[in-house]
Amino acid sequence: MYAVAPFLAWLIAGVFKFAVNHIRYGDAKARIGNGGFPSNHTTILTTTTMLIGFDEGFGSALFGLGTAITFIVIIDAMGLRRHVGRHAERINTIRPEGEKLRESMGHTRLEVTGGLVLGSLLGYVLSQL
Repeated sequence: MYAVAPFLAWLIAGVFKFAVNHIRYGDAKARIGNGGFPSNHTTILTTTTMLIGFDEGFGSALFGLGTAITFIVIIDAMGLRRHVGRHAERINTIRPEGEKLRESMGHTRLEVTGGLVLGSLLGYVLSQL
């Protein structure tokens, strides 16, 4: 199940994100990619880490490693990638023509929290199968 968990998490989070974007913006296809609710990266890692926790124990070394990697991804999503998106916004305002840079790159706390909650639920469900 460990090899399948990341793929299922990515698929479910992606479908959920597409539905949320469709409700919020109408044209969800234009918003496919990084950024948005929930965070796919957070969902993928949280699902796998929680599955390990439920199956191997929350005191196991693998759960600790998964938690550490999850924190690194969250810090990256809310920090570096968020700033890349802000830079893209400013660059797009001064570029007179040409292809616009993608502005939705990082995540807000709410988007990351959505990934944590969804990933935790998916990890639990997968552990029961």
